[in-house]
This record gives sequence, structure tokens and C-alpha cells, in this order.
Amino acid sequence: MSTFKKLFQQTFIYGLATVLPRMLSFLLVPLYTGVLPTEEYGEISVIFAYFVLFNVVLAYGMETAFFRFYNKKDNKTDVLSTSGWSLVISSFAFLSVAFVIKEWISGLTGIPLRYIELAIWILLLDALVIIPFAWLRASQKPMRYAVIKIINVAVNLGLNVFFLIYLGDLATEFSVLNSIYIPDFEISYVFIANLIASGITLLLMLPFYFKIEFSFKMALWKRMMKYAFPVLIAGIAFSVNEVFDRIMLDYLLPQDIARSQIGAYSACYKLALFMTLFATAFRLGIEPFFFSHAESKNAANTYATITNYFVVFGSIILLAVIVFADLLKVLLIHDSDYWEAMQIVPLILLANLFLGIYHNLSVWYKITDRTKFGGYISVAGAVLTVVINLLLIPVVGYTGSAIATLAAYGLMMVLSYYFGQKYYPIPYNMKKIGGYLVVSIIFSIISFYLFRGNYFVGIPLLLIFIGIVYFSEKDQILKIIQS
Repeated sequence: MSTFKKLFQQTFIYGLATVLPRMLSFLLVPLYTGVLPTEEYGEISVIFAYFVLFNVVLAYGMETAFFRFYNKKDNKTDVLSTSGWSLVISSFAFLSVAFVIKEWISGLTGIPLRYIELAIWILLLDALVIIPFAWLRASQKPMRYAVIKIINVAVNLGLNVFFLIYLGDLATEFSVLNSIYIPDFEISYVFIANLIASGITLLLMLPFYFKIEFSFKMALWKRMMKYAFPVLIAGIAFSVNEVFDRIMLDYLLPQDIARSQIGAYSACYKLALFMTLFATAFRLGIEPFFFSHAESKNAANTYATITNYFVVFGSIILLAVIVFADLLKVLLIHDSDYWEAMQIVPLILLANLFLGIYHNLSVWYKITDRTKFGGYISVAGAVLTVVINLLLIPVVGYTGSAIATLAAYGLMMVLSYYFGQKYYPIPYNMKKIGGYLVVSIIFSIISFYLFRGNYFVGIPLLLIFIGIVYFSEKDQILKIIQS
């Protein structure tokens, strides 16, 4: 049980690094929905969709390649310096090119130039900390990782609150603040807060660059890029699955309602954050674990057990959030204009559970160096996302985007399982895993679509499901707690 004990310890700390900052940033949802009209929140959501796409391109799979080669290669210093300087060179090359063509980017995306300029600097700063953060994870320094992540979002949150709520009033009392206060400047303030937080994060990570050598191994870099390229393709496809629906909604919906609809959709989408937090924390904890235990004797059985636990907890979160969805919307989305999109919440929650399962199943192609399959699977999901959005957005609006997300992640989950069993068989207990999923989904449908808001039905269903899980997993749960 020591293996699982170490896994859960790391997952807990990485969970703090992910959950606490995300919970702090979660406070931005009531802030934005309380201060900004739906169309302005929609505009921010579209811009952040482009952020996600460009973040993937600027990382170009080097983080995953770093993990693979750092755990595989004896000379870890070469891996550290080569990957680190690779990101530095590519990031500043992006900065130069982006500022030359910024007007063209603005015209192509429909985003005002002032936002484009802020976005370029934010993307640069975020790219420069990719390998330093990966090194902290690979070196098993989760506490330092957690502290820096929390500082980043705390600064971001604090500045958002200051700019959007207090700055206007304070500027009337203190003339010194008049120089930074501009009326109707809310969207720019959102990105300025992000820029300052990213800058502070880079300052905190600068000691990393003083530790690495000024060396660049071209032969090693080529091998890393060969490994990373399929990860890049998978990442681009993955970002299409995650955020491209906002961009498509912006183009396919009537112009007079597009941004408002995107704002409502994006706000209600945030209610799935509880599942995203859990899946992300779990992935951060297990990814280094998967690589470091790839050669162990019982690796396949260990991976199967881990996936079983993920489905157990994920199914509980799915049902719990759906049962209390209408309570959560009041707490987190302050303007009732946003609530019109609540019907997408169960679809997005289930989609993110499928996504988390996919990440657990995807261990096979990472540890067998068949990362091209990750690209194939993600591209298949991206194609399905685009096709369904094109077909359904003109008919049912953002509900079509939610259906597309669920279908894409479901397809990716099934494909990863199919190919994984072919190339790296893992003895998953499909009867048990499938049982948990089916019962959780059925209970969720009953709670949300038949008895929505009726806690005399929803809460007993949740307790019954937890009871089923407990009696099925009691022995293993007690062993983990005792260890």
C-alpha cells in the first residue's frame, strides 16, 4: 500500500495546488457575472478561448517530452537545459513575430488591438514557466509548486477585485489613483491583472534559470521534439474540444446575440469546474507516478486500480454537483440573465468525467512511446467537435456545443480503451467501473430532469450511491485510510 500512499499524498498536495487556486479563481465567476453584462463576459470568454489555443502551441508538447526523457535519461541535466532553453528561444521568437503581425491577428479574430497586445505578453510569460513547473513536479517538490500556483491566482483575484470593484470609488477619493482609473475599461483590467500575476510567477521561478546550464544538445532536442510533436497535435486537437465551441458560437450565432449567449454558456459551464478540479489534480499527481512506475512488476494492475478509484470519486462528484446545481448557480452566478444556460450543466459534467477517464486510460501510449495515438484520438475528437457544432449550433445554439463536447470526450475515452487493450493490456474491472458510471448517470437524470430542485429525492439518491460505493470498496478504502 506504500505505492498508493505516496500517490494519494502527491495527489492531495497537487490537488491543493490546483483546487485552492481554482477555487480562488472560481470567485471570479460571481465577480464577473455580478459586474459585467453577459455580452462582455462573452467577449472575455472568446479571448480566453484563443489563449488556450496559443498556450498549447507555445508549449508544443515539450512538457510531456521533458517528463519522459527526464525519467528515462541518466543525464538529467542535459534534458533540463535543452528543454528549458528551447522554450526560451521559441517564446521570444513568438513575441517578435506576434508584435509584427498584431494588426493582422486583430482583424482575423475580431479582438481589439489593445487586448491583443496584452495577450501577447501574457502568453510569453506563461510559456517561460512551463519547464520550471514541470521540473518541480518531476523533482517531487509539490509544496513549492503549490505555493507558487496559489500566489499566482491570489494576485490575479486580488487585482480583479481591486480594479473592478474598488478602483472607481477610490479614484474619486485619492487623486493618485486617477492615473490608472479609466471608465468602461473593465475587460482591459481583467487582462492587466492576469499580466501582473504572470509576471510575478515568472519572478518566483527565475532561480530555475540560474540553476540550468547554458547548453543545448541538438541531438537530444530532436529526439524530444519527435516525441513531443504528436503531443502538440493532440494538444491542439484537445484545445479545440475544450474551447473552440466559444469561437464557433461567435461565428455561427447571429451577431446581435452571439456574445450574450456565449457569456451565459461560459458561466454555466463553470459549474462543471468541480469535476475539472478533481480530474486535473488527479492527473497532476499520477502523471509522474505513471512514468516512474512503468517498469515495475505490477504496473498494469496498479494502473487498473487507480482508474477504478478515479471513476468512483468522479461518479460521486457528478451526482453531487447535479443534485445541488440550482443551489450552486445562486451562489456562483449572481445575475439571473446567465441562468438560461443551466440545461448544459449535466452534459458538461459528464463530458469532463469522460475526459478524466480518458486521461487515466491514456497511460498506455505515453509509457510505450506511442504518443502518435494520443494525436490520432484527440484529432478524432476535434473533428467530431467541429462537425457537431457546425450541425447543431444553428439549430439549438449552445446546447449543440455541450452535446458536441460530451460526444467528443466520450469517443476519445472509448478509442483510448480500445487501442490501449490492444497495445498495452490493463486488467480494468469493466463490470465494476461500468456499473458505477451507469448508476451515477441514471440517478443524475432522475435528479435533474425529473425532480430538479427536489432535495427530498436528490439527496437520498446521492446517499444511496455513496452507500453502494462504500460497501463495494470498503476493504480497499479501509486499507488506504489505515496506511
